[in-house]
Amino acid sequence: MVLAAGEGTRLRPLTERVPKALCPVGNVPLLDRALGRLAGLGLAGPEHVAVNACYLGDQVVAHVGGRAHLSVESGDPLGTAGGVGNLRDWIAGRGVLVGNADAYLADPDAPPGPDVAALLDGWDGRSVRLLGQPADDPAAPGTFSGHRFVGFSLLPWRLVRELPATFGDLVRAVWRPAEAAGALEVVAYRGTFYDTGTPADYLAANLHAAGGGSLVAPSATVTGRVHRVVIGPGATVGGEVSRTVVWPGATVGPQERLTDAIRAGDDLTVPAGSPSRGRADRPSP
Repeated sequence: MVLAAGEGTRLRPLTERVPKALCPVGNVPLLDRALGRLAGLGLAGPEHVAVNACYLGDQVVAHVGGRAHLSVESGDPLGTAGGVGNLRDWIAGRGVLVGNADAYLADPDAPPGPDVAALLDGWDGRSVRLLGQPADDPAAPGTFSGHRFVGFSLLPWRLVRELPATFGDLVRAVWRPAEAAGALEVVAYRGTFYDTGTPADYLAANLHAAGGGSLVAPSATVTGRVHRVVIGPGATVGGEVSRTVVWPGATVGPQERLTDAIRAGDDLTVPAGSPSRGRADRPSP
């Protein structure tokens, strides 16, 4: 299941136009990255993959189409636990791999899918597993066995069937109780992770996807000077742009100078500062 119902409040005003799950990273919507990672594990189609939608849900529904089972939540989003509980009838006795659409993961040694396969390997079908990376402060709040969560968890049916279709989060409803019962395992992820929930981390994920250079869509028009940028399809860049994401169809005028920013449309520029501690690179050997 891919969680795509959230409002993305930390990314506003970008997410006033599109849901966070459809924000592009490296010119690929985050949701498509998540679905591609599941496909890399052999999980595809509405029998095996579900996506929940709520905030600007019509955009998510139209984007997913027939690629996955859609769970549309009315009113406010149900949260991570409520979203899973709302799909109990579809899950129907199976264990469920839950991924956050806004998690950017990249491992140079393994393609999407195989890079998280260790989360599934040898699973007993009863324990809870989290994908994690060593935390800078192993005792910091929000850590699990000295690790921070990096976007994917594996839940057994015995716990999923108890989740109500009401607002709740997996941390309190499943992960902490499993930890207290000695039934929580953390599986290490060796690649790079960004929680793309803030402009700074969203920009950093885009620059990582560009591989240290620039990524310019073939249909973009660039007549200005660019350095370490991601420029989307149909965008027009006439000014000087550095360390910036230019969304599909957006315009940067010939007299404009943008640095450490995200440009959407013709008039929206969102500044991006330094990445947060949610970012994690490959651990040292």
